[in-house]
Amino acid sequence: MAYTDIDKSDDYFNTLIYTGNGTSGRSVTGVGFKPDWVWIKNRDDGDPHKLFDVVRGASKSIKSNSSDAEVTNEENGYVSAFNTDGFTLTAGSSSQQDVNNNGEKYVAWNWLANNTSGSSNTNGSITSTVSANTTSGFSIVSYTGTGSNATVGHGLGVAPKMILVKNKNTTNSWEVFHASRGATKVILLNRDEAEQTLSSSWNNTAPTSSVFSIGTAVSTNGSGNGLIAYCFAEKKGFSKFGSYDGNAGVGAFVNNFQYLGFKPAFVMIKCYNAVESWNVFDNKRNGYNYQNNYLVPNSANAEVSAPNQGIDLLSNGFNPYYGTGTINRSGKSYIYMAFAESPFTTSTGIPTTAR
Repeated sequence: MAYTDIDKSDDYFNTLIYTGNGTSGRSVTGVGFKPDWVWIKNRDDGDPHKLFDVVRGASKSIKSNSSDAEVTNEENGYVSAFNTDGFTLTAGSSSQQDVNNNGEKYVAWNWLANNTSGSSNTNGSITSTVSANTTSGFSIVSYTGTGSNATVGHGLGVAPKMILVKNKNTTNSWEVFHASRGATKVILLNRDEAEQTLSSSWNNTAPTSSVFSIGTAVSTNGSGNGLIAYCFAEKKGFSKFGSYDGNAGVGAFVNNFQYLGFKPAFVMIKCYNAVESWNVFDNKRNGYNYQNNYLVPNSANAEVSAPNQGIDLLSNGFNPYYGTGTINRSGKSYIYMAFAESPFTTSTGIPTTAR
């Protein structure tokens, strides 16, 4: 059996950096595929993280750093179309500060689902609309809550390791399931809080190969509310969703290597047993090993460059440095979500190189 089925990771996930030009209706290219989920952040200013997907439809945005409900044609700019090699950016009624302000730097993280607006899935007790890529293990799932314990089809064919859910109609927080923490635990994407123990979110039931379970929480199953879920299964050589304990150690540089089986293009980390922010690192923005610039999904803050928050992006994993930041404190424990730049070894046995 081949080490990986995905030799070219950027066919399924790719980070794109661009500089705003202030032109409404701008077509941004260079993604390498038609994206189905686009997550944009202004790196220079304290503007919100804006998330767009093909299932909800272009022009509809939600924010990772906020509990705000979904907005159509948001006043500070939005993605108005998903294109063959990227997306179109359009100014809102006030500005385009969030996505295309002239001279400011932006990052867009892009995922490929099924290049469709989704199809009906009746595997769960709630019928969902799903755009799924079973090769890369990513699906976008839309459903309407019932307020009662239920199941929702996710279309992946294997159990997801991580699920991000947002109620589109209310100001409830994002809720995150991570397999390393189990179905009794909830972490909030838009907050820096430690995990919570709640039975009402995932109904104390782990996802299966066909469905994920939801309880009575408004955040995951508000009666009559529209909800969106981003579901991720682990794929060898392409994605991994794990956990580790911080070690801090003695001195500045600490070895706490986390094996992924691939050279990472994107790593998102959150301490789950203390109040600490989420952190995102990638292989495209300025900064090099141990000084990788990071962004904070639960905050509108601009990009941060700080050596005491850095990680090494290596040929087969990542190494969080320092014990003074939010990614490797002694006595603290962390979850992560990672996607590949390239597998450690391709399907034909060719090894990758370090950064």
